[in-house]
Amino acid sequence: MVNYSNINHRDIMSNNETIIREIARLAELIAKYDQQYWELNAPEISDQEYDKLVEALRKLAPDHPLVNRVNAVAVESSGKVRHKEPMLSLDKAYSLEEIIAWAEKYARSPEEKLLVEPKYDGISASFDGAVLSTRGDGETGENISGKLPLLELEAPGFTGKVDRPARGEIVIRADDFVNIYSHIKKKGGGTYKNPRNAVAGIMGLKDITEMLMQGAKLTLVDYNLISIPVSLAELPERWESLKAELALLPYPMDGIVVKFADADFRRSLGATAHHPRGEIAYKFTNASSITTLVGVEWSFGKNCLTPVALLAPVDLSGITIKRASLHNAQNLEDMQIMIGDTVTVERAGDVIPYIVASVPGVSRRSPWISECPSCNTGLVRRGPELCCPNPECPETLLCNLLASVRSFGIERLGEPTLRKIMEKFNFRYLYELLTLTAGDLLQIDGFQQRSARNLADELARSRNTTGVNIIASLNIPNVGSNIAAILLEKYSLEQLRSLGAADLADIPGIGPERAAAITGVFERDKAILDKLLETVTLQQTEVADSNAPTVCFTGKMPEKRSYYENLARNAGMRPVDSVSSSLDILVTADLESGSSKIKNARKFGIKIITPDEFLKLAQHTPGKEEFSEAWERGELF
Repeated sequence: MVNYSNINHRDIMSNNETIIREIARLAELIAKYDQQYWELNAPEISDQEYDKLVEALRKLAPDHPLVNRVNAVAVESSGKVRHKEPMLSLDKAYSLEEIIAWAEKYARSPEEKLLVEPKYDGISASFDGAVLSTRGDGETGENISGKLPLLELEAPGFTGKVDRPARGEIVIRADDFVNIYSHIKKKGGGTYKNPRNAVAGIMGLKDITEMLMQGAKLTLVDYNLISIPVSLAELPERWESLKAELALLPYPMDGIVVKFADADFRRSLGATAHHPRGEIAYKFTNASSITTLVGVEWSFGKNCLTPVALLAPVDLSGITIKRASLHNAQNLEDMQIMIGDTVTVERAGDVIPYIVASVPGVSRRSPWISECPSCNTGLVRRGPELCCPNPECPETLLCNLLASVRSFGIERLGEPTLRKIMEKFNFRYLYELLTLTAGDLLQIDGFQQRSARNLADELARSRNTTGVNIIASLNIPNVGSNIAAILLEKYSLEQLRSLGAADLADIPGIGPERAAAITGVFERDKAILDKLLETVTLQQTEVADSNAPTVCFTGKMPEKRSYYENLARNAGMRPVDSVSSSLDILVTADLESGSSKIKNARKFGIKIITPDEFLKLAQHTPGKEEFSEAWERGELF
């Protein structure tokens, strides 16, 4: 492959015949790779190499059809659909420096607000309320409404049937791929190897009856679902943490979208024939390295053991990699990897290392284990997972309790400390932890007066909680805080405990599998839930209420940001990430800071308080209309 970044285009331009030949050669290559990627779903080169080819052609022939063509996955269609608004591709960047250069070209000031969003790796689609269509060439898409029975919509404040207009990406969530697609057979037999191949394969089917019978599910994720605000000035400092945050999302991604937050300004920048000027896509480079698998460590999770690859140290994008994700037992089985094999490692989202390919080594041994490393119980397979069936397994109990602690937003209590507490007091359940005092904690090795008091205070505060946290803490398979919120929008916690699986299955976004898991845990852990509810005070949280007071946290705080945001939600406030004229409170530990958020807050006349003042305020939850008046009367402290 020619390195097009080093092509001397002046030399090429010196000879018209050479130019014509080079254009034809590049066009032939691009057309070939387009077919492999979009029609055959079997790319031979990386996105970065492909983009170099397109850029080389663009320099020689800016108006060539292949330069400005908007590609789309081949699908089974019932006709053409003309988009009311074009669905264009995005211009691409491969480094933060390119992103900054693009933003500075148009930004009105260093404080210009940007939005950072996932670039989903699926099929772009639009639902106008009646017809579901693909992006197509940007102007005209394919009618794929026949696939609607397979789809669930995830949009801001909504998860359920696709019954409202939305633009987004059709994907398979990572958790759905693990839990559902491990036993779904594709046409012709065999299972799908990755989410993108599964989406493309299903969208190309004429008849989806077999997929429906097997329980296949696709997700249309609205482009507006996840959007993180950041100023241009803050972007360089926050870039790595933003990448890490997005990498944890349960959606397949091949990059990050950065766009101007001001929609009117963004539209005013216009568009080329290929892309809008007001947004750009940072493409993951998928840099890879080759090394040796020297071992597999089986780590404990809530409901299973997860294989982690132990690697001979290798440099990947300037970082030494020694461990990589193997996802689950099914993936390890499908890849037929053994210790001693040569493996290719990439970083998902340029953050999380994982193995994408392997070659058998000269000396190989099995990575599999048959007994639980913690309690020696024989392991069993449950779908794609390898599990310890012993409910008294110490590591399983620890992982479940740690997950419950995280659901309550208790940041100070990490795995090493929790292990010591469980061993000292023989604790197993969250309600037992919540009653710990500073005196109790001083009995644990490593605790001093201050650290014991801080953790005891946090445990006491966390006893004021919400129904969402309660349900999430039960560790029901595939039920986290988002699903808990969906459940509680329709029923109270007490009502949910008395409902059958058939009642819950009808709730959009739940379905029979989740419903059965929910009712099963409610029945099995009835006494544990009763104890937990006796220990806590339930607060009525109305996070989505437009009248809820809004609060923004900025700068370094005594506790993690998530701790304060969780307190705000429990108190009925709505945490936000940016400062605007509609913000009610800005919380900062440094009132003298000259940060842009504090400057804007002062400009808009927004109340600025310290973390200690916020903790007092969190005990009082007025509606937004009462907020300023109550504040001025001094009733909030």
